[in-house]
This record gives sequence, C-alpha cells and structure tokens, in this order.
Amino acid sequence: MKPRLEFVAPLFVPGHRPERFAKAAASGADAIIIDLEDAVPVEAKEVARANVRVDFTELPVLVRINGAGTAWHADDLAAIASVPVAAVVLPKAEPGPELGAACAGAGHCVVALVETVHGLVGARTTATIPGVARLAFGSIDFCADLGCAHTRDALLAARSELVLASRLSGLPAAVDGVTAAINDPALARDDARYARDLGFGGKLCIHPQQVGAVLVGFQP
Repeated sequence: MKPRLEFVAPLFVPGHRPERFAKAAASGADAIIIDLEDAVPVEAKEVARANVRVDFTELPVLVRINGAGTAWHADDLAAIASVPVAAVVLPKAEPGPELGAACAGAGHCVVALVETVHGLVGARTTATIPGVARLAFGSIDFCADLGCAHTRDALLAARSELVLASRLSGLPAAVDGVTAAINDPALARDDARYARDLGFGGKLCIHPQQVGAVLVGFQP
C-alpha cells in the first residue's frame, strides 16, 4: 500500500536560504518544500543541496529536486537518500524509465509534479507507479509547454485529468499549482476554492501570505 501523503498548503522555501526554513515552518503551512530547482540559481545548487535538513520543524519536509536530464539530478537523489524527508518532489514528471529510476533512487516516496503535455497524457500511468504517492500540477510550466494562457478556462481539462488520475489510482487528491500573484491573498483564496471544487486536495504556495488564504479556501 502506498503511503498517505496528506497536506493542503505546502510552502516552498529556497534551499540556498536556510535562514528562511524555520520562518517557513512558522507560517501556518502544513508541509514545507525545500526547493533545489527553480528558486535556486545555478551557482547555488551545491550549497542548496548541502542545506537540506528536517530538524527545524515537526512538519513534513519535502524536497523538490532538479529534474531528470539536468546536471544536478543524480547528485540531488544521492544527497537526500539518507535524509528522512517526507517525500521527493520530482519536476516535469512523465512516465518512463527516468521516473522509475527516481522513485527507486530517492529512497523516499515521490510527489510527481506534472508540468508538461507528455506528463499530463501519462498522468494515469504515473499515478500507478510504485513510489509515487501524490500528483501535483505545475501549471505555469505546463502553460509554457502547451503555449496556452494561464487561465481557469484554458487549464480546466488538465486540472480535471489530474483529479481523475489521482482518484482512479487511489492516491490522495492532487495538489493544484501556485497562484503567481504573491501579494494577493484574496486571489489565492479564490483559486484554492476553485481547486477544491474541482476535486483537488491542496495547493502549492510560494509565499507565506498565501498559506492562510489557501487553508481558508479549502475549508468546507
């Protein structure tokens, strides 16, 4: 049986800014994602990797590693294999040998971040792979891959497919993508309510101001 990875408002924190780890944990988020990927410049990748730890909080700590095919992917997997993180967040997840290898090599369960058209088409397969504990939507990168607008109408089919893939495989409800406007808690709350109504079980947060709004948005 796959582990149940339950959270509603996980907050990203850049891996090269360890002074922010405890602040992130105090934000009200119910999980912390130490980011080694998008939030970290190339020159800070090794430092960020070395900063990964879980002793700053009792909350679940996840790590978003760099994707398969990047220069940092293998070292990220090796570095976190012995760290008791709750899960690995794998960007641009698509079914195939790379995903299987990441699940095996991480030593932890995996949150598959669906950010590409191929990833979406294969989401039902991804959700059944041993080691994958939850699906999440990287909506901004998905829009860049597809060439569509980042709007509710444009992304309705994609969001619905992730909800269905999660339900069919028995995974916890999928996690929706971020609200890009970090200084608009009202929008984050409304986006969270919309995601909840579609069947999502959480929403990624990129700023502490979004956490409370997302939690409110997911209330019944």
